[in-house]
Amino acid sequence: MTDRMRVDLSAAGNDVRACTDELRSRHEVVRNTDGEWILLRHADVLAAALDHERFSSGVSRYLQIPNGLDGEEHDRYREIIERFLSREALAPFVPVFERVASRLVADLPRHTVLDAVDDIGAVFAVRAQCAWLGWPSELESRLLQWMQDNRSATRSGEYVRKRNVAEQFDEIVRSLILPRRSADGQASDDITSRLCRERVDGRLLTEAELVSILRNWTGGDLGSIALCVGAILAYAARHPELVAKLRHAPDDQVEAVIDEILRLDDPFVSNRRVTTCPVQIGGQDIPKGAIVKLNWTSANRDENIFGSNRFDPEAHAAANLVYGAGKHVCPGRLLASWELRILLQALVATIQTVELVGGQQPERETAPAGGYRRVPVVFT
Repeated sequence: MTDRMRVDLSAAGNDVRACTDELRSRHEVVRNTDGEWILLRHADVLAAALDHERFSSGVSRYLQIPNGLDGEEHDRYREIIERFLSREALAPFVPVFERVASRLVADLPRHTVLDAVDDIGAVFAVRAQCAWLGWPSELESRLLQWMQDNRSATRSGEYVRKRNVAEQFDEIVRSLILPRRSADGQASDDITSRLCRERVDGRLLTEAELVSILRNWTGGDLGSIALCVGAILAYAARHPELVAKLRHAPDDQVEAVIDEILRLDDPFVSNRRVTTCPVQIGGQDIPKGAIVKLNWTSANRDENIFGSNRFDPEAHAAANLVYGAGKHVCPGRLLASWELRILLQALVATIQTVELVGGQQPERETAPAGGYRRVPVVFT
């Protein structure tokens, strides 16, 4: 593939889905203006996600635990993290998340234009995550502002802005873990304190490791949850019959509906890998050391797997890649699924309708992010 055939995905319009849908009709793999190889087909994305020998996760210059690690090192840290994110560990927090969701929904004004992303999704994400981690509620305004700054920096594509915003979040995390790592903090039993007492290879986790883990749990998840809520409510507003159906649906059906909405409109756009040897994908020879992007948004809309992409939660569940695949599948998938389901249930139990505001259509988020930047809705 020559340089003249490289694709600038960020300049292709606000809708990442429309761009990759069009590209996928003609290519299996494309190369962007940064020289990264973008996998578009479900089969190629899944194969790369499952091939841990030829596609390494050690891509970032920063410490990323566990998603930036490979082999046994990844497994050791993943074992620690999954103890906090198992069904048994998260079950006691379900009532906590339900209270957070109920209070938020009760306070939402009716017949007033609200942004599903910032006014609902972001606020719920911050409150739920703080409740889970044992972080003070006074952090809410600071975290909400950080989310705004982070999204703006991501849109800009400017390395310095993105680095500065990342460092701001790391400082927030350090302010929370340092007291818990002191002698006085050892008696605390919140999730952050427990994590500070975890050991790997016989030693306590270092400050850098703790910051990396908590950044992964919060810095990424807060924005992702907000974008997911935007996509879910945009879909619900266009399909009012779904709101009535979900009002009496069991938990597993609600989660299946959410997963299918997110498959069709996946805010988790991509993850990176680096090749450990030369590989060939879609007729393209990719050298060793090349950056490869697994484009989940495109893979989840591949017509070879999902046909006409009609809404069908049951038929499409097995091939859904919203949370990734393989040993690097998102460790927080259960936490995210429960939080999104609990919020949606609180909404449909309280409201009669959710409507998009006339003349104010949802505004697409800009690449490299997916989903919507703003979804103006009115509840009745």
